Amino acid sequence: MQEKTSIQGSWASRWIFIMAATGSAVGLGNIWKFPYITGENGGGAFVLVYLVCILLVGIPIMMTEVFIGRRARKNPIHALEDVAEESETTRAWGLIGVMGMLSGVLIFSFYSVVAGWVLHYIKAMATGELAGATSEQAGAAFNALLADPMTLLGWHTLFTIMTIIVVARGVNKGLETATRIMMPALFVLLLVLFGYAMTTSGFSAGWHFMFDFDFSKITWDSVLVALGHSFFTLSLGMGTIMAYGSYMPKKASIGSTVLAIGALDTLVALVAGLCIFPIIFANGMDPAAGPGLMFISLPVAFGQMPGGQFFGFLFFVLVGVAAWTSAISLMEPTVAYLVERFKMGRWKASILLGSAVWALGIACLGSFSFMSDVTMFGKTTFDFLDYITANIMMPLGGILTAIFAGWFVKSKYAKEELSISDAFYRFWRFAIRFIAPIAIAIVFYLNL
Repeated sequence: MQEKTSIQGSWASRWIFIMAATGSAVGLGNIWKFPYITGENGGGAFVLVYLVCILLVGIPIMMTEVFIGRRARKNPIHALEDVAEESETTRAWGLIGVMGMLSGVLIFSFYSVVAGWVLHYIKAMATGELAGATSEQAGAAFNALLADPMTLLGWHTLFTIMTIIVVARGVNKGLETATRIMMPALFVLLLVLFGYAMTTSGFSAGWHFMFDFDFSKITWDSVLVALGHSFFTLSLGMGTIMAYGSYMPKKASIGSTVLAIGALDTLVALVAGLCIFPIIFANGMDPAAGPGLMFISLPVAFGQMPGGQFFGFLFFVLVGVAAWTSAISLMEPTVAYLVERFKMGRWKASILLGSAVWALGIACLGSFSFMSDVTMFGKTTFDFLDYITANIMMPLGGILTAIFAGWFVKSKYAKEELSISDAFYRFWRFAIRFIAPIAIAIVFYLNL
């Protein structure tokens, strides 16, 4: 296949690609889910298991998605079709891209609702609405928000528009400019909050909660949790990394670049834990509060600490930035497809897709109020879309991508595009053929 260029443009440098892909990977899950599951599954011992899973499953599949995207320089559907044709196998492999892009669109529809909650809490922390609130009062405020569809609709609409504007401006003026601003801002906010957490009386307890090595807590379930999160945290199975890979400079090393993304994603998740749990422990709260940790426990904790209102505001701005960078990546693959397949302009494609996702998001936010009695397989629209994307579509896409690259793409093309040492290539080849598909299949089966 001769060297191609994407009609969408390309990243200015390898580091911009690393930042953009890290922005896609760093989302709401990194800020509260990873720290929480780390503390509940053996702390430092769990982190080691998780890192092994990242290396054996996450990194090989991410490398695969990047090389397919960069080789074809097209959206995920067309990239898979072109690489399949080059390897003299059926173009039906492009259906993996269809499923991945559909996953991204469906995820965005409910992700924007949750991001709307975050925007609401940025305002609440800025105005001091929750200053001095008790857990009961904070819980009541959160429940009142969920039961207020008009307020949710306003925040959901604002977040959708914010995302459309960035994606519509294209790779260089939109995605790249946003990455240059938002990712450094995210890192600065994280470091400021980390410094604040270090001054609290709960920092030592938070550190031990996250990093004490307790191998007695490592169970088969813990390994499955680590395995599942290692796949989902890197935005795999949604076409995002394939689309971002199509804009990656040819001279950049895929292997070292993907390792850097995996390392940064993990580092952000760990530091986020060290920002959150010291504050929780300093206030004698439950670190196992799950989703309520962010929207009930933390606002109460910030409201009772010196300077807490300001740092609480910064915390929710951090979460908002993380949500925004992830949302941009959820829309990009499908927008790229609409532009390339139907010759649409970026603005038209972005507004068309954004409007469809916005409409579906109304059903998701209505799951907490006026559509709470509308269910599919016993689940509300919000829960159903969350379940079907996380437990079926994304892992199935990951398994099929691994099988395609490991068994159907000609080795010479993979080796040529990856451009890594023979030893690293043999590791990638073995992992993508055997370890990754089997591991994801196990998680896929057990989650069902």
